[in-house]
Amino acid sequence: MDEKKHIQRWRLILGQESQDRFQQMGGATLTQEQDLMDQALAAIYNRTESGGFGTSGGGAGRGPSNPQISKWLGDVRSLFDKELVTVIQGDAMNRCGLKQLLFEPELLEQVEPDINLASTILMLKEQIPKRSKESVRAFIQKIVEEINKLLEQDIRRAVTAAVNHRKHSPIPSAAALDYKSTISRNLKHYSPELHTIVPEHFYFFDRTSTTAANKWTVILDIDQSGSMGESVIYSSIVSCILASMSSLTTRIVAFDTNVVDLTEKSDDPVDLLFGFQLGGGTDIDKSLVYCQQFIENPSKTLFFLISDLEENSNRAAMLRRLGEMKESGVTVVSLLAMADGGRPYYDEQMAQKVAAMGIPCFACNPQMLPQLLERALKGQDLQQFQKEFEKRKSR
Repeated sequence: MDEKKHIQRWRLILGQESQDRFQQMGGATLTQEQDLMDQALAAIYNRTESGGFGTSGGGAGRGPSNPQISKWLGDVRSLFDKELVTVIQGDAMNRCGLKQLLFEPELLEQVEPDINLASTILMLKEQIPKRSKESVRAFIQKIVEEINKLLEQDIRRAVTAAVNHRKHSPIPSAAALDYKSTISRNLKHYSPELHTIVPEHFYFFDRTSTTAANKWTVILDIDQSGSMGESVIYSSIVSCILASMSSLTTRIVAFDTNVVDLTEKSDDPVDLLFGFQLGGGTDIDKSLVYCQQFIENPSKTLFFLISDLEENSNRAAMLRRLGEMKESGVTVVSLLAMADGGRPYYDEQMAQKVAAMGIPCFACNPQMLPQLLERALKGQDLQQFQKEFEKRKSR
């Protein structure tokens, strides 16, 4: 980077008040595009009497109908990278009181989809007026689609790899034909004349392995207290992916000081998200009592407790119940957060106690979840997976 560009960048960082000082150093003339960047940033980071979204110090006080807000949103999205746009939007919400954007359909359509903003919307959903509900739903749908693209194929592949390793049976059945094994083991019998494989032996899955008694049950017990917003969004989408797989039985439970079974909403991740009530306290033990009724075959049950472990009720009872689950043969995993970045807040003392019981207890990057699912369903050592995960994270 040459000296001129270096000075221009520092001028943008330090804002309009630094203009005179940079001029004295030899000039900090901005390009037309940089000047637009400067104005967009000044609207939230240099809000003087003549700055901001209003005039005469009005700031955002002129209300969401102010056309300057709409123009500012458009400028920000066209001038900055997507990652910076979400940061700037977040700062605008916090510094300039622009939460009214959430209630204006024509403005919300211009906001860059962002998981943190989605968490805020879900917390304020009871305040959203009727005229904005469709726009808000469309905004949440964009977030869902982005995360689905990121996770769905890997989760399906991981579950299939773990669950579909079934024994073969000598009893022929068209419905139980193992196409992959049949094709791969008969490749040597390819007929050039017929341009096809002529199998000498067919392989069939043992149909008894697909009965309800042999299916895995996955229970997601999700903390919906206010601090878990991002984790709730990822957990909801993952829950819907798992619920759509016939090889699993999936239960989705949300809790704060009350417990709500959201399994019936698993057909639509947006409906599921709007079923959560972000905010409130935490009673983990009550949720564990509720979830225990779904454990019919402990050795085929995978239980995820997705919580920061800030238990406000009976901590001793909560630990005892988690221990009982594990001792009965349930695969228990404590996810302190399911988030994409940053160090999550959680009760470290409780996390240590849970980990001491032999229950993996860590914050999970959503992209790591498919690997975790596959190992858990295959009965592999999850504590070793946790060590590997922490080692990679520390690099």
